[in-house]
Amino acid sequence: MLKIYIDGKKYEVAEGSTILDACRQAGIEIPVMCYLDGCTHFTSCMVCVVKDVKSKRLIPSCSAPVVDDMEIEACTEEVREGRRVALELLLSEHLGDCEAPCHRICPAHMNIPQMLHQIAAGESVKALATVKRNIALPAVIGRICPAPCEKGCRRGRQDSPVSIRMSERYVADLDMDAGDPRLPECAQASGKQVAVIGAGPTGLSAAFYLQQMGHACTVFDDRGIPGGQLIDGVPEHLLPRDITAAEINIIRRTGVVFKQRQTLGKDITLDSLAGEYDAVVLALGFKELDELQPLGLDLSKNGIKVDKHSLTTNRRGVFAGGGVIGNGKTMAIRSLADGKAIAHSVDTFLSGHNPQGEQQLFNSAIGAVKKEELVEFMRGAADLARHEPADVDGGFAKQEAVAEAERCLHCDCRKLKSCRLRSYSDEYDAHQNRYKGQERKPLRIIMQHPRVVYEPGKCIKCGICVRITGQTDEPLGMAFLKRGYDSEIGVPFNDSLEQGLTHSSEQCVKECPTGALAFVEGEEV
Repeated sequence: MLKIYIDGKKYEVAEGSTILDACRQAGIEIPVMCYLDGCTHFTSCMVCVVKDVKSKRLIPSCSAPVVDDMEIEACTEEVREGRRVALELLLSEHLGDCEAPCHRICPAHMNIPQMLHQIAAGESVKALATVKRNIALPAVIGRICPAPCEKGCRRGRQDSPVSIRMSERYVADLDMDAGDPRLPECAQASGKQVAVIGAGPTGLSAAFYLQQMGHACTVFDDRGIPGGQLIDGVPEHLLPRDITAAEINIIRRTGVVFKQRQTLGKDITLDSLAGEYDAVVLALGFKELDELQPLGLDLSKNGIKVDKHSLTTNRRGVFAGGGVIGNGKTMAIRSLADGKAIAHSVDTFLSGHNPQGEQQLFNSAIGAVKKEELVEFMRGAADLARHEPADVDGGFAKQEAVAEAERCLHCDCRKLKSCRLRSYSDEYDAHQNRYKGQERKPLRIIMQHPRVVYEPGKCIKCGICVRITGQTDEPLGMAFLKRGYDSEIGVPFNDSLEQGLTHSSEQCVKECPTGALAFVEGEEV
């Protein structure tokens, strides 16, 4: 046995162990990209570096052997910086979006590509769950949203953007038309109670998600029925009242209690609710400043002053969003997004932590795509014109919705959840453009396999697929092609991906640390 000191603590490991082995034995997580258990080490990514105290050098833990009485630092800021630099060098050549432009642009941050792929596969129940993960009122939004997401859709540069709003409406209407709309699963009751003042889109959204998190919500509103500006500010021919009522009823069925004709400052006060409830959400819609002054909260020129990340006010346990802080006056989707952000912030607060909204992960972005590169994206999409519903009032029929969804270019990452490059870049706060050159390589998407897509621009040349195909006796397998800067991984003799991965495709996709090798259908997030 050999002695090793890791961050000042003594451990004993078997002779022949690597520093990575020792750290894992000690319960210390080390990031790895090019390492694979059971394969010879490759030492290409350098993401696993640690510091050898005696030599004062950063060394790769996956290949460096343990020497008796070795002293290692694995968790210092210097080590973190070394890993950050390694990640940023990998990102400097990375050619791919984590989230598609439509996903990033959506104010509610709904995973639009996943919804479209699920519709195309006939999985409307899953598609509805994808939508409702971020949008509380999809049938409403599917009718009135100005669809900023469609302005970012890359398909629009080829012919016309995908009809995202109408697709969202399709899955929501399909669920309601079935007669027994599905209810989201709610967590076990936390014992905490939240008062939501205002039954417009912000308040409805906040209550919907807080109830799912296990917190009992009571919504107070000064009108006779809930809905706020969805009723007062939208003509009925654009948004039928029965649609709004039906979706609000789904929120009610989750356990949310509604108390109507309760006017703030008359029937209820902020002080009384703050004393009775564990948290209070102010979702009052747009108000003049003189109407807000009696609340005793800090105000800005737009309304109640909040922290932009957590939507907290200057009073502990009181949160605000939507029109009352100057957001959401023009788009209901922005108000719904505020409500969901408030729910996450309240949930962290009620859990005993500092309030914070839903955190967004690191996002790689290609940027502008050249016209000729759209051909690469088109390989996996239906070459069809944009569909408009035959029944404009009724929305898409099933075949129309499926055909429209098949137009999606799938320009998101097919391994959005399991890509280690993304998760490590987020963990180490890496920046994509720090070492990026002036020009990038052209985008390529290789679809020569019935199940697998290969995107060379996402490959970090870790060699894992090369080693796997070598061990599994693939007739051709994967190999390093060319040399130097132009080196890349591909199938020898310019053969097809299908010939290279005849029986090891599943293992190669599973172990690929990025989205370079992925299944055609992608993974659910």
